[in-house]
Parts: sequence; structure tokens; C-alpha cells
Amino acid sequence: MNISGILVVVRREALAQSIARLEALPGIEVHHTHGTSGRIVITQEAASVDEEMEGLMRIKALPDVVMAEMVYHFFGDEAPGIAAGSASAPESSADAPGAEVPSFLND
Repeated sequence: MNISGILVVVRREALAQSIARLEALPGIEVHHTHGTSGRIVITQEAASVDEEMEGLMRIKALPDVVMAEMVYHFFGDEAPGIAAGSASAPESSADAPGAEVPSFLND
């Protein structure tokens, strides 16, 4: 399992269409959007590093994408932060509805 965190920047006017295009791609989950900057934070899950890189190249080739860069990468048999046999995953404020993004990420 390979999980990558990717920052995607799109033209502001095409934010809604870009989100729909991203969500239609396999293994992609949209976590945060910032309308005035056109920034979208996503994760991508892939079976191999090659598939992960192919997915990143697909994202970069989408219409209205100005930039897409991998900012985080995890590979292994277990999800990050979850110990084998653990009853539950640790809570993440990023998953909470209305979670605030630190201001430095919006600069």
C-alpha cells in the first residue's frame, strides 16, 4: 500500500470542476479545498510506487491544473499511526467537518 499526500493548485474559476475530476480518479480522496487560492489537498492510495507516480502524472495532466506536487509519502502494510491489532485509528482533526487549516498553509 502506498499513500501520498498531494497539493494540487488549480485555476480558481475551475475549482468545482477540478474537484469532480479528481474525485473521479481511482484511489483519490479530497480532504480540503481553498477557493480563493485554488488549492486542493488530496490523498492518493496506490498498490505500488509505479502506480502512485502514474496517478500523480494523471493529476498533473488534468485540465486547469496549475501544479500538483507530492508532499507526503507512506508505504507499508499498515496505515500510518495504526499499530497491528489496534482497535481504532487515532483521531485526526483534519477529518472533522469544518476543521481549520493552519494559516501558514494558506499563505
